[in-house]
Amino acid sequence: MASIEEYVEGRAPSSAEEIHRLRELVADWQILSDLSFADLILWIPLRKDESSWPTGYIAVAHIRPTTAATVFAYDVIGDEINWGDRFYVDQALSSGEIVRNTEPVQVGEVMIKEETIPVIMGEKVIAVISRHRNAALMRQPSRLELNYREIAHELYRMVAEGNFPYKDAGSLFDPTPRVGDGLIRIDVNGTVSYASPNARSAFSRMGWANELEGYSLGEIAETVAREKSDAQEEALVTSLSGRALRRVEVENVGGVIDLIVLPILAGNDRIGAIVLLNNVTELRRRERQLVTKDATIREIHHRVKNNLQTVSALLRLQARRIDDPGASQALNEAVRRIASIALVHETLSSSADSSVAFDEVLDRLVSHALELTPRMSSLNISRSGQMGVLESRIATPLALVITELIYNALEHGLESQGSRLDINIERDAKNVSVTIADDGVGLPDGFSLAESSNLGLQIVRTLTENELRGTLTLISDEIETRAVLVFPLI
Repeated sequence: MASIEEYVEGRAPSSAEEIHRLRELVADWQILSDLSFADLILWIPLRKDESSWPTGYIAVAHIRPTTAATVFAYDVIGDEINWGDRFYVDQALSSGEIVRNTEPVQVGEVMIKEETIPVIMGEKVIAVISRHRNAALMRQPSRLELNYREIAHELYRMVAEGNFPYKDAGSLFDPTPRVGDGLIRIDVNGTVSYASPNARSAFSRMGWANELEGYSLGEIAETVAREKSDAQEEALVTSLSGRALRRVEVENVGGVIDLIVLPILAGNDRIGAIVLLNNVTELRRRERQLVTKDATIREIHHRVKNNLQTVSALLRLQARRIDDPGASQALNEAVRRIASIALVHETLSSSADSSVAFDEVLDRLVSHALELTPRMSSLNISRSGQMGVLESRIATPLALVITELIYNALEHGLESQGSRLDINIERDAKNVSVTIADDGVGLPDGFSLAESSNLGLQIVRTLTENELRGTLTLISDEIETRAVLVFPLI
């Protein structure tokens, strides 16, 4: 779907500030649609420049109510109308005032009542909202519907005065509040003048036994809130007074209510506020479960790491007590492999999720390998490319594979000659390629990876094929020996 900028580019002299203001309006106008039980269409006037008279309009946004059936079976975004085709739209643009009390018009089988609201920025009308309602549904409104409409009229007046959408709202409307979840209307003193059935039910489940109307909303919240202190009581009373845009949660053993306070302004004066609320008890419960689960998983990784380090230490002690050099070397190789796995679990124990920042792991693997290499001071190690973040299912076998390839290069290729070890990483959206090259003695004649009896290379080949679902190629020429590992990310 095209953006507002794309619809008006070259066809309307809308500034970047005006487009930003309209995008803010569209982001927050679901509440306007729901309160007025109406479809809303945003029209931008088309003209050559600021001094030209509009030739028509283009619809750049359309929202349907969640509180009533839509009156449009099709999407109108991108539709164009000429000047004169829609009298009420022209009138709102020309006068800068809301056009109400219009006569319903028959559209198909439905009588639709259209009203128009100018969108003001500074002293300029930058767009027009047309509001479309089913006239038949307006004949015998309930108390809820009457309150919703009165609030809608006040918010539309704020649009026409340039006070809605609210400035500096930030992430206040994320997620977007829904009128149907619960609405409270408070007067200039913070006293409840109307509460929807869902709002009353939400506070009833929190333990409030009286009607809401006639009580201060802040004092109600103070009464039901859990673990109140003087500072918390004052914060609740102030936040729910309606004096400023606020989002606050009220919690007790009965549940959690999320409340958004929206001041109602008439010019520069505050005349009251509405409070949208939502019972988020189940949502918060699940969030706490996830936090507990994540903490448990991190603790498990931490304990696995500690256990692996314990096993590694025991094997190292055993290796020191064995006189057979071959057996001692085998145990030391096992210690090295266990340390690689422990390093991944150590990273996971401090990660917020199940992902591993593998470049940090790789740096430590290389450092650990060099510390155990007698020729450390004469080697030139280089590394290029970034591995980035990997899933834990990939990180553990990859750490083992890279450890074995680095040690194989250090112990066999660079044991007696050569001075260079290069690690190159290439990653795209689907695959990763790791090349480990050295300028040592190279591979023996007739070497075959599939037939090699080297335990380390057998481990590498098995992990590459079975765990990483990739391929490993060993190449040796007059310049260097390269181990090329390629595996998919998906």
